[in-house]
Amino acid sequence: MGRFLVDIPEEDVARLDALARADGKSRAAVLREAVADYIAAESKQGFEKYFGLWERHGSTVDGLDYERKLRGEWPDVTDVSPPKKKRSAA
Repeated sequence: MGRFLVDIPEEDVARLDALARADGKSRAAVLREAVADYIAAESKQGFEKYFGLWERHGSTVDGLDYERKLRGEWPDVTDVSPPKKKRSAA
């Protein structure tokens, strides 16, 4: 197990000690749990990490509506065919 020194404001230390006392744990145990929870939250994969991101940051815009609006600005290319490839006379 690694050890490290960290500076924490006194009011946070007092609050940490109160939480540890209330749970019947040591300060170190509460800090280990906090670090483990932080790492678990940061390691979420895929859409779980980003789902609801706009809403969490206070946006009221519907993401799908926003995407449709942006795509509506694109030119219509349904009747454009891809260029034909030239064949070499080999």
